[in-house]
Amino acid sequence: MTTSDPTQNSDPNRRDFIHIFSIAATAVGSAAVVWPLVHQMNPDASVLALSTKEVDLSAVEVGQAIKVFWQGKPVFIRKRTPAEIEAAEATPLSALVDDNARNANLQSGAEASDNARTTSADGKATPEWLVLVGVCTHLGCIPLGTSSGENKGDYGGWFCPCHGSHYDTAGRIRKGPAPENLAVPPFEFVSDTVVRIG
Repeated sequence: MTTSDPTQNSDPNRRDFIHIFSIAATAVGSAAVVWPLVHQMNPDASVLALSTKEVDLSAVEVGQAIKVFWQGKPVFIRKRTPAEIEAAEATPLSALVDDNARNANLQSGAEASDNARTTSADGKATPEWLVLVGVCTHLGCIPLGTSSGENKGDYGGWFCPCHGSHYDTAGRIRKGPAPENLAVPPFEFVSDTVVRIG
């Protein structure tokens, strides 16, 4: 005598639907729980606001430098004189300690010519304007330079008094223990007098 098993007679399509539905409901529920946890790790509005900074340069005169802060770091913006540009362009790469441009707007490994040090994100060189992260590449000090046009160091640029690093008018390390040129941040001129950093 054969006994009938109720599970044997159930519709397989219905059973498959129940399994698929329960798996889908579990996945949706898990995503609903995990999403807020992942989303809270994104940067908040105040951090995103610091990711870029626009600076009006209309009041900066030839030979003058200003210091602004971007992402908590000092950024030097200098309107170079024709003599400073000429001195930077005349420096052969063989005279440099670091021949890498260290420009975030260019491919890594670009040579540290003056033109490469002043190239913005849109690929245009702006020889009159030099934009640098003002952090010494030796131990993270802030090199000296003044807003009055009086330059520091042996090469007319910046000088880090902590350990004696000298940078030229293109922000390239020329003498001292610093191993690298001052970094050039991502920047772009959005008008003739406004630069966006970041």
